[in-house]
Amino acid sequence: MLRVIIVEDEPYAAGKLEMLLGKAGHSVEVAGIAATVTEAVKLIETHKDIDLGFFDIELADGLSFSVFDRCDVYFPVIFTTAYESYAIRAFKHYSIDYLLKPVRLPDLTAAIDKYKNMSQKFNAGSSRYLNVFNAGKSYKERFTVKVGDHIKMFVTTGIACFYSYEKGSFLLTAAGGNYLVDYSLDEIEEKVNPAKFFRVSRKHIINIDFIDDIIAYSGSRLKIKLNVATENDIIVSRQRVKEFRSWIGLGKG
Repeated sequence: MLRVIIVEDEPYAAGKLEMLLGKAGHSVEVAGIAATVTEAVKLIETHKDIDLGFFDIELADGLSFSVFDRCDVYFPVIFTTAYESYAIRAFKHYSIDYLLKPVRLPDLTAAIDKYKNMSQKFNAGSSRYLNVFNAGKSYKERFTVKVGDHIKMFVTTGIACFYSYEKGSFLLTAAGGNYLVDYSLDEIEEKVNPAKFFRVSRKHIINIDFIDDIIAYSGSRLKIKLNVATENDIIVSRQRVKEFRSWIGLGKG
């Protein structure tokens, strides 16, 4: 018997997924359904024998990624969402698959088969098994840069943002210092904690702890003001506004 939980804030979608699980060709028991991040945390802390989780990404009280920061998610997850833009962040966590809504039975069956094949290779209680699904939980905590003959180290908690300028990538510190780093923004996005850092555009990755103001901007975009001076405006691109709003806790607004 495969014990699963469903984290989904739309009752119809949750019911449909539960129905599809019954048709997926495996013996599945739904141990519980949660509609919010808070409910998901309580559900996970209550049940200690879950084999697999199905997580919608956008919930009423934020992104389900924050569940991983609030409790020990000891089982692998299959994410479900209507937005392809979340794929990179999803696989930073315990994700073994990523299903686009509306979820189709063949895709769901294939995802469960994938889980079954992986779980047969690793004993669920072994550290090796846990490491397979926990690989994305470790994030870069400091960046080392060379300044002339000196080498400086900056912890991520003191970095206000990363940005691109001409052909280089830079970090901006809490003290207002700008330093060239040996990574592209794409590489940095993969290395930093998505609970703290968000790629608002092709040119900027910002730290949520340094946001001073958010201002409505033209074309349904948003302008970000950090509490550290920046040379250029930081604009949330139109394609990322919805995800950004969820990231800062504005739900699906």
